[in-house]
Amino acid sequence: MKILLIQPKMIKRPMDTDLKARMSPPLSLLTLASLTPEGHEVVMVNENIEQIDFSEKADLVGITITLDVFPRAAEISKRFREQGVPVVAGGIHVTCSPEDCKGYFSAVCIGPAERVWARIVNDAGQGALMGEYFDMDGFRGEEIASPAYGSIDKNNYLYTNVVLTSRGCPNRCSFCYNSCDNRTHVRRPINDVINDIKAVGRHILFVDDNFIGDVEYTKQLLEAIKPMSLVWNAAVTTKILDYPELLDLMRETGCQSLFIGFESVNTKSLEDVNKDNKVERYEALIHAIHSRGIMVNASMVFGLDGDDATTFKRTLEWLVKMRVETLTSHILTPYPGTQLHKKMQEAWRITDYDLGKYNTSNVVFTPLGMSPQELYTGYRWIYRQFYSFKNIIRRFPESKAQRKPYLLFNLFYRKFGAFTSAVARIVPMNIIGKVAASISYKL
Repeated sequence: MKILLIQPKMIKRPMDTDLKARMSPPLSLLTLASLTPEGHEVVMVNENIEQIDFSEKADLVGITITLDVFPRAAEISKRFREQGVPVVAGGIHVTCSPEDCKGYFSAVCIGPAERVWARIVNDAGQGALMGEYFDMDGFRGEEIASPAYGSIDKNNYLYTNVVLTSRGCPNRCSFCYNSCDNRTHVRRPINDVINDIKAVGRHILFVDDNFIGDVEYTKQLLEAIKPMSLVWNAAVTTKILDYPELLDLMRETGCQSLFIGFESVNTKSLEDVNKDNKVERYEALIHAIHSRGIMVNASMVFGLDGDDATTFKRTLEWLVKMRVETLTSHILTPYPGTQLHKKMQEAWRITDYDLGKYNTSNVVFTPLGMSPQELYTGYRWIYRQFYSFKNIIRRFPESKAQRKPYLLFNLFYRKFGAFTSAVARIVPMNIIGKVAASISYKL
């Protein structure tokens, strides 16, 4: 059979450029490609890069879905199904809210694909596709398949050295997909991770939801990569402050930046979404990370129930004072299937059910402490202020080792991202990524 695997086009937020859409290849499609039994032709299409050829004679279509691309995924499915081509959908939105997805596709894959994808392909070949495939009871990290890295067209992406060490997260923050019923947390065998690193190169982006979800496992992994002379980045929680020896290991093994979900500088706001961050520990945490020459990418969520119109100014002042290097900002969004969605739906607070707006840059609910317009305006304001020339200078890192990557990200990814995107229409994305890495880390 000819199998077409599709990543629908993302809906960019106001501050996003093509650099965001083409940051890294979709691991979900690469994993499906590696799971496909021999004897089948696999064609991968990332709609952020190329158009879908609906006239292509496919025997089966697989679509991976995050929430905001769901409307586009449903449209893609309709067009192929009208031609008699069965369409299977999977991904995090399908896993967390399967009942909302079933009517739009021939079949849905709930949870990990490792146990069911070969069966889906076989059933489709026999014309016996079932409506639902779900087998995750006792799913183990040993079962996680390595992506088909050899299938990546590196010219299309800024970074292709993306590696997964675990799936899921042990925490259950109510606004996060990990609060859904069908989510789990498993760690991969360290040898499998090492093999993936060897397959891609020295500059690694670990794409785990929580790189320190199992601290002892992370320590073992870092000990294993010590001899590899890596440069790497990952996402962790504020609990990293409790493990100074782990931070030392991170510095020793080549960690350059950590993405951290601070979410709010308001304790009440955090408690309402089951986030156990301690605001009074934030400054000590940032000092601990900076003292080791590691940059901080702060994730902040606005519109939490403890927020009001003054939250934006207070947050900006704190971020600048702490010289936080980069900011990823979000408007609180009640993803279907999460505890937050259930709570807001019961309170009749959800005001917009257009899932195309659920990309954390739109207000789709009624905030408690401010108007929807104040929330949206404040969200846009803090991005502009954080990446203003004045505040880029004020946040300049004390660590000399991080000054080059800091300027490259703040200026050429955020401040002048549209210009860099224009350059990328002439120069392949991976060349831009390589140049940035070479300037930053002498790779």
